[in-house]
This record gives sequence, structure tokens and C-alpha cells, in this order.
Amino acid sequence: MIYKRSELGDNIGFTTIIDEIFKTCSLAVFFLTELSDDTAAVNTLATSILSTSSSRYRSYAALTEKLSELYGAGLGSAARKKGNAQILSLKASWLDSRYAIDGEDIGGEMRELFKDCLFSPNAENGAFDEDSFAIAKKDLLDRIDSELNQKRSYALSQAAKIAYRGEPAECTGYGSKEAALSATPEDAFRAYCELMKTAQIEIYYVTPREDDSFAEMFRSSFGSTERCPKAVKVRDHSPLKPEVETFSEEFDVSQCKAVMAFKTDSDDIYALKMLSLMYGELPFSKLFLNVREKMSLCYYCTSHSVSAKGSFFVDCGVERSNIEKAKAEIMAQLEEIKQGNITDMEMEGSLMALDNAVLQVGDTPSPISAGTSTASATARP
Repeated sequence: MIYKRSELGDNIGFTTIIDEIFKTCSLAVFFLTELSDDTAAVNTLATSILSTSSSRYRSYAALTEKLSELYGAGLGSAARKKGNAQILSLKASWLDSRYAIDGEDIGGEMRELFKDCLFSPNAENGAFDEDSFAIAKKDLLDRIDSELNQKRSYALSQAAKIAYRGEPAECTGYGSKEAALSATPEDAFRAYCELMKTAQIEIYYVTPREDDSFAEMFRSSFGSTERCPKAVKVRDHSPLKPEVETFSEEFDVSQCKAVMAFKTDSDDIYALKMLSLMYGELPFSKLFLNVREKMSLCYYCTSHSVSAKGSFFVDCGVERSNIEKAKAEIMAQLEEIKQGNITDMEMEGSLMALDNAVLQVGDTPSPISAGTSTASATARP
């Protein structure tokens, strides 16, 4: 595997990853910008529209038909957060041209299609196309509404809002319902222009063979784009609260979802990850073996770290009558780690899990760009 990185312009990085074992190619453009309730929703709408139409393919149906002709190529967008940054992405994947039946230049056509979507969007007179905007807006509102039906995800999202109150990270990565409802095609287009001008941009191209054509396309296209990038501080420790804060919501459900947020002032992100692995991420972790298996207090009990904020979360599915018992045992298992009561199996197994996770990144093209990018982010808080 060969890594090549270059700077295409002001805060525009381009990384090519070459590995001949792949039969497909993957391209991802990441926009890093400050996370804010004022802009998160319109930013999400803007990048969503870029993946559904362009000045050449003015409807989702026309764009999908073209992608189908290119041996089922894919094009999509995503919005999420990492620390205090909003991460917006436009991604594409396609079959390498060597495997085209009639010698079609699939890569060349995808290069032009991607260029049209990103640099020549479906917009006129300072506004995105109304039909494309309406589809993107409905998709975003459906996503926001569906969160409440996923009680575990909802509980984690609410816990993050409370833990990071007053910080950019209290926002979701895709914005609020109120902001989405009030957004207009003009708002979304202004957000697109602002992203192209001020966002930090990272581009990742994964290919089985040497190919400089995409780098040249981006260099040329961004050369005619006004750039004035703003610095984004992704990693920023969340301030410790003077006392524990407890919050609860009542729903008509049979199983409660409990989330506990912990903060640290340590800058050692690797130690934080190892703590989370041994504490609750793996089948032999302390929370799984003790809280779930031995004491049967939870249906599930797991943890995950948020290195960008110097924190980690524990979440579990638990009967109402067992909440306090579960909380007490969760704290007891954390105390075990604090006292250094860590077995060789817990330490070695956690290291092996990390090794396996790193090795799996190179199995297919898409995870490589997500795994190596500073824009890579978890969907969790």
C-alpha cells in the first residue's frame, strides 16, 4: 500500500492511497467546519443536495440512472461531528475501469460527474433547485424524527447535550429540527458557498493504480474558488462540572436506557481508549462480565471513548428497579481499574482488539479514507 499526500491549495489536502488488491475506487471529500446550531442543519442540507443532483443531472432520478450505467457506481453524503467540529462529506465509489466489459472509462466519467456535483451544483440565482432542496429537507427531518424511535441513540444524544452544555459539541452533527424547518434553498446555497470558501478540506482517493487525474481536477477546480479557510479546533477537553448532574425523561417503554458520562483532563488519548476497551467495549470487559453476565443487572452494558473531548460514556439497557444497583456496580468496576486490578487477559485482549481493528481498515477502499482521515468521526457523542 502506497500513501501520497500533497497540498492542493490553502488548507486543501489531497491523499492518494494505492493498493493493487482493490478492484474498485473510492473518493471522499471532507469539509471541517465549526459545529454550531446556527449552521449545522443548512450545512447538512447543502452537502446532501450535492449528492442528489447537479447542473448536468438536475434530478435524483437522472443522477441515479447515470450511476447505474456506470456499473452501479455510488454517490452519497454524510454529516456528523467530532469534538467541536462538524464533519461534512461527499463520497463516491466505482468499479475500476480495467474491469469494464467494453473498455469504458468509468473513472473518467466519475471524475466529471463528481466535479459537476461539487463545483457546478443544481442552483440558479443564489438558490438550490427547489425540488432537490425539498427532498434533502424531508430526508433530514425524517432522520431527526427517527432518532426518538431509536431509544438507545436518543439517550446517548441527550446525554451528550447535557455533558457538553454550553460547548459546540452539545449540538448534533446534522442540526436541529427547528433549524431544518426554517431553512430555505437560499440558506442552503449560502451555506454551500461558505463551506467552499472557509472550511478545512481533506480529500482521500483510494485506487488500485497510479492516477493523478483526480488531484489535477481538484487543483484546477479549487484554483478558481475563493478560499479564506477558518481554523477549526477539533480536540478540546470538556470542562469538568463541579458536581454530578442527573437528568431523566419518562417514556412509555418497558426497558430503561441509562447513560453515564465521564470526563478527564488527561491528554493521553491512547490511555483513554484502552480504559474504555477494558472497561466495557469487549466481551471480556469488566462491565460485560460483571454488570451484565455475573449480576444480570443489564441487557447490555458498554462503554466508548470520545478522545476529542477527553471523555467516555457508559450506556446500558436496564429495568427501572435495577437502575441504582447497575449504577453502583458500574462505578465499582471503574474503581477496580483505578486500583490497578487489571488482568493479563484484559490487557492483552484489548491490545489484540486494537490490532484487529487497524488491520481490517485495509480490507476495502472506503474504510481506508474514513480510517486515515482527520475527518473520521464516530456517530456517537
